[in-house]
Amino acid sequence: MTSATRVMTASGVRPSARPRGRGLIRHWPMYVAIAPFFLLFLGFGLFPTAYSLVLSFQDWNGLGTAEWTGIDNYTRLFTDGTFWLSVRNTFIIFALSTFPMLAIAIAVAALLNNAVRFSTAFRIAYFVPNITSVVAMAVLFGSIFGENFGLANAALNSLGLPGVQWLSTPFGIQLTISILITYQWTGYNAIIFLAGMQSIGGEVYEAAKLDGAGPIRSFFSITLPLLRPTIIFVLVVSTVTGMQSFTEAQVLTASSSTTNPNSGGAGQGGLTMVLYFYQQAFSYNRFGYGAAIAWGVFLIVVIFTIISWRFTAGKKEDKARA
Repeated sequence: MTSATRVMTASGVRPSARPRGRGLIRHWPMYVAIAPFFLLFLGFGLFPTAYSLVLSFQDWNGLGTAEWTGIDNYTRLFTDGTFWLSVRNTFIIFALSTFPMLAIAIAVAALLNNAVRFSTAFRIAYFVPNITSVVAMAVLFGSIFGENFGLANAALNSLGLPGVQWLSTPFGIQLTISILITYQWTGYNAIIFLAGMQSIGGEVYEAAKLDGAGPIRSFFSITLPLLRPTIIFVLVVSTVTGMQSFTEAQVLTASSSTTNPNSGGAGQGGLTMVLYFYQQAFSYNRFGYGAAIAWGVFLIVVIFTIISWRFTAGKKEDKARA
């Protein structure tokens, strides 16, 4: 007999032990209600992820029996010049799109925060690009930045400027993809920044106004510092999504690639990490090597996300610890 069963309550009544399975029986409707999510996550999330890790140590073309190769795929990955080219392209596109996008989104959010009339209509208009099909926008941008009949070169020519080879040079492809990503995500991030700005108390601005601070001084001395947590969140999310860019590069460069529609266009300038994974796995049927690339991309995204977070939040935490 355990000590719990020997102890008597103040009223002299022995406490009854609750059966362990009673909680499951009582709350079974709740477990049944959430079970579909966990079953779908297990079948379409956790299992494919675990299987891709096992597949990364094998050589398999999609048919027949997979051959165990150990770390050969990862050894090949670290010495693959095309993979590191895709890493370089991804970082260039990320830099050309993320930082201008964040600056424009903050500016748009500030304008929306001060707008009095038609503010709801402006919010919807800025958010529309994010819910529009990426493929449709990529096709549209391919027409706008076409070299012969594109609207971008037509506008440059009307100003007396020469046309730009947007989709026939590596940097032109990267710039076009960056513009598309900026257009797609600026409105979404602006709405997030707007929510952060509206959470700042008005009394802070009133006190600054009494001290003689103008709108510009208030923005840089009050809005941006208090918006720091939101900026960190947006930067981390933008890093994760930017490092995994795929559709924009594939659609914009498919028409300009003569040998393989997934090669990244001229000079492989649009070959991102995820596009290279897709090329190896689904164009060349190298599923084992493609899985290794996918895990390499995952590792790079995690490392760079931590660096981005530490760069923006680390200094503040260090000061707090000191």
